[in-house]
Amino acid sequence: MSRVFSGIQPSGELHIGNYLGAVKNWVTLQSEFECIFCIVDLHAITQPYEPAELEARTLEMATSLLAAGIDPERSTLFVQSHVPEHAELAWVFNIVAPLGELERMTQFKEKAARQESVPAGLLNYPVLQAADILLYRAERVPVGEDQLQHLELAREIARRWNARFGRDFFPEPQAMLSPATRIMGLDGAAKMSKSLGNTIGVLESPEAIWEKLRPAMTDPARKTRRDPGNPDICNIYRLHQFFSAPAEVTMVAEQCRSAGWGCLDCKRVLADNMIAALAPVRERAAALAARPAYVREVLAAGAARARRIAGAVMGEVRQRMGFLPAGV
Repeated sequence: MSRVFSGIQPSGELHIGNYLGAVKNWVTLQSEFECIFCIVDLHAITQPYEPAELEARTLEMATSLLAAGIDPERSTLFVQSHVPEHAELAWVFNIVAPLGELERMTQFKEKAARQESVPAGLLNYPVLQAADILLYRAERVPVGEDQLQHLELAREIARRWNARFGRDFFPEPQAMLSPATRIMGLDGAAKMSKSLGNTIGVLESPEAIWEKLRPAMTDPARKTRRDPGNPDICNIYRLHQFFSAPAEVTMVAEQCRSAGWGCLDCKRVLADNMIAALAPVRERAAALAARPAYVREVLAAGAARARRIAGAVMGEVRQRMGFLPAGV
C-alpha cells in the first residue's frame, strides 16, 4: 500500500474547517493506504502560545481525531515531538533548502507581516514540514490548496538532497487534494481559523452551533428577507453542500434565489443538519474524554511505530551523509 502522511496543529479545538478540509478525508483514506497522521506540536510553537495550555490542547486534538474516526488499528497517530528524528531531519534539510524559496512562501509573508520580530522558525516552518513527510518516505500527502506551495518545496528539497547524497532515496510526494477545499469562516472573509475566531467546533453543543450560525455572513445583497439572493456566493449555502442531503441543497438554492426563505430560515436548516451529522462525533469524544489514559496509550503506541520507521530512515541518511556512527 502507498504511504500517506499528513499533520494537524494542536489548536485544541477541531473545527469544521479542519474536519471537512482534512480529517473526514483522512478517515476515508485509512481503508486505501498506509496512513501516518501526526499532531504537529513543533509547528505550533512557531506562533505565540501559552506553554501551560499546549499539553491539554494536544490531548484534546488527539481525542477529537479519534472521535472523528481515526482508527489506531488502521493508522499511526502520534505527536510530532515524541519522534526526535523530525527535528533532526529538518536540520539536515536546511543545508539544501533554498533561502529564496523560503522567503517567497505566501504563508510566511502573511504571518511575518503580522509580527514585529519574525522568528527564524517561521521561515523554516516549510523545511520541518518537508522533514515530516519525507522522514516516512511518504508518497502521497492530503493537503488543501493553500499547502500546495509548501508541498512543492518538499519535492524540491527531496530532489536536491537526492542529487547530492543518493539518487531516489526520498520520493517526491504527490498532493491529494481534499474534496472540500478552503472552507471559509463564518465571517465569509477568510479561511476558517481559530485564531480569527470564525469557526464552529466539531464538539460544540447544539446551542453553541446555532448561536454561531445565526449572525454568520451570507449574500450581502440580501438586505431584507424579501430580497432574492445568490447562493453561489453565500458561504452558508456552501456548508449546506457538506451537511445537507442533495435534494435539500437544491431546495435551499431555490428558496434563496426566490426569497422564499430568509437567511435565518436557511441557517436553521443547516444548524439542524450539522448538529445531527456531528452528534456521533460528540458522543465518541465524550466517551474518550472519560478515558484520558487510553488516548495517551494510543499516542505512545503510534509514536513507537513512527520511531521504528524514522529511525531506519535517519540511519540511512546519516550513513549517506558521512556521519560517524555512534557507539564503540
